[in-house]
Amino acid sequence: MLLQAGIFLLLVYSVLVGVIYFKQDSMIYLPRKEMLQTPDETGLEYEEISFMTKDGIRISGWYIEAENEKGVLLFCHGNAGNISYRLDSIRIFNSLNVSVFIFDYRGYGNSHGKPSEHGTYLDADAAWDYLINVMRKSPETIVVFGRSLGGAVAAEIALRKSPAGLILESGFTSVPDFGRKLYPWLPVKLILKYKYSTAEKIGRIKCPKLIIHSSEDDIVPVEHGRKLYEKACQPKEFLEIRGGHNDGFLVSGITYTEGLRKFFEKLPESDGN
Repeated sequence: MLLQAGIFLLLVYSVLVGVIYFKQDSMIYLPRKEMLQTPDETGLEYEEISFMTKDGIRISGWYIEAENEKGVLLFCHGNAGNISYRLDSIRIFNSLNVSVFIFDYRGYGNSHGKPSEHGTYLDADAAWDYLINVMRKSPETIVVFGRSLGGAVAAEIALRKSPAGLILESGFTSVPDFGRKLYPWLPVKLILKYKYSTAEKIGRIKCPKLIIHSSEDDIVPVEHGRKLYEKACQPKEFLEIRGGHNDGFLVSGITYTEGLRKFFEKLPESDGN
């Protein structure tokens, strides 16, 4: 009986591992195609942008120009929704006189294709190239920003390019690290197809870095943010906020906005080119 019970439990465990392996794409990526609203519906003028990646995928985005522009933010959003879910953040950056170029990864919003780790890197790479080659923005005035999963995408681009700065908000050290905490009973390292290992890259990113994390984050524990800060080379700053994973930037109010303001004040001001 014990042998039979053991075999049964092993079969159940194997099935669960198999299900998680084949469903991990839908667990990591939660895209939405429908757009909630556009920036002009909240009082912000914007330009719709469309560009192609190196592997031929059409990507959609918005450019929201700020008055008296002090810099440009390349916004890499998290794993759920689409760019229309980020208008609260866009308004905050706009109030700091920072223009925002936000794009949807492949499969999100109006962007074509299907998301993947390599694909999200290609999407962000193409967005950077659009800013530089089409909009004629200077790398010295571009800050790459990533929230949650977008932090891993932003780190990859900051490693490849030479931005004025990098902001990682509510980011994790890597998908395997995050997965092991959620599913300690799974052979996470063996079955995961995705790494998004910011911790392996951040020590090689030379630009100024601001790492933001809430001590109350209910999805990605603050230890991930602190670990990223520890591994990052100078110059670096850590801004601790409060609130949950999805609303910390709003709940924290002036602590958040002033932390951003001080970081942007260190950047050279844009001349509009």
